[in-house]
Amino acid sequence: MTQAAATCALIEAYYATFNAGNRDDFLTLLTDDVLHGINQGEQETGKPAFRAFLERMDRCYREHIADVVVMVNEDGTRAAAEFMVHGTYLSTDDGLPEARGQTYVLPAGAFFTVRDRKVARISNYYNLPDWERQVTG
Repeated sequence: MTQAAATCALIEAYYATFNAGNRDDFLTLLTDDVLHGINQGEQETGKPAFRAFLERMDRCYREHIADVVVMVNEDGTRAAAEFMVHGTYLSTDDGLPEARGQTYVLPAGAFFTVRDRKVARISNYYNLPDWERQVTG
């Protein structure tokens, strides 16, 4: 398997494992020093910070990632993914509108750096004003 093919498989596993909901398995796909760029927010470093992010996400949202398209550079060190987020807003998240079980569908994208066949950086992007319009009606 080429490095590019291995990276494509890693990113596909990243989203499949996210959808399966097993956060321990999900975290094994990341380097210990993973850099996480949160959409329109700060960057966090390390698995403990990523675990805390996932715990907040699981408390506030139920999301399923669909229609994933993965693009990888030739040496497999960088990748991008485009996908749709299908979600339910479960509990009010800090600084955001009140949650009342609203559903949403959002196009999103992510950029990855891969090192030693693990995700070393992920930066997620989606249109926050679009999400806010969907949940506020």
